[in-house]
Parts: sequence; C-alpha cells; structure tokens
Amino acid sequence: MAIVTFVLDQWSKHVITTRIFFDARCSPFCGHKILIPGWLEFAPIPNTHGAFGMFGSSKPMLVVLAVIVLMIFWWSFREAAARSRLVCIAFGMIVGGAIGNIVDRLHYGYVIDFIDFYRFPQIWRFTFNVGDSCITIGVILLLLSSLVRARRHA
Repeated sequence: MAIVTFVLDQWSKHVITTRIFFDARCSPFCGHKILIPGWLEFAPIPNTHGAFGMFGSSKPMLVVLAVIVLMIFWWSFREAAARSRLVCIAFGMIVGGAIGNIVDRLHYGYVIDFIDFYRFPQIWRFTFNVGDSCITIGVILLLLSSLVRARRHA
C-alpha cells in the first residue's frame, strides 16, 4: 500500500505540474482549474510549511519531524499491523503519503499541493495533495481500528 500511495502521489503531482498547469511563461504554479464552483479546484501551490501550515518552513526540521512521526506510528501500531489487514493498509497509506511529501521537500524544497478545497466566501480553505489525503485516511482508519479493537476487549 505504501508503494501504491507513493506512486499515485508522485504521479499526480507530475501530471499537475507538467501537463495540466505547465506554462513556460509563468511556471507550473500559475492558474487554476475549477472543478466545482465555490468548492473545489486544482490550483498547484508550493507548500514550504508542515501540516496545516504549522512547524515553520525549515526543510531539515520538517523532514526529521516526518521521520520521527513515522517511527512513532510504527512503534505504536507494529503489533496491531501483524494482526490486522486494515492496520497494514492504513499504515501503508500513511508511510506512502509521508514519503511522497519528504521526497518533494528534499527534491524541490517544498511540497506540491494542488487540491484546493474551499467554501465561498472563503471562510475556510484547505490545499493538499494525494499524499496528504492518504495520510488523513490512514490516520482515520487507524483510529477506527483502535475503537473496534477497544470495543472487542471491553
């Protein structure tokens, strides 16, 4: 699952920046494509910060932080992963998404975000990528798995 997530993440970023939005006059980070007016568009944005704009923009610190978080997740869920296919899938999604973002950060100095989800007027706005989505889904699956496991043992 980690490999599939990583490949989808990197492929989607490649397609967005080289095929859909590439314009030699202004860079791949210009323009947007509206998918659902007032809600969703593709708009590639270089993200130099950590999750939700937190943790500053220090590339080394963000890479080290991502590796530490992955190690904590592995330590916390390694036994559950040995017993549960759902946990394995969830952890694979988290690892693949995190590695995709680490590769971006090491290669470009930023993460390529392009899925721009917002509500007009812009009360809130989230811009993310496939890797971010897989990390979020993986964490939700881990939480659900933990809740189910807790109910079984209660």
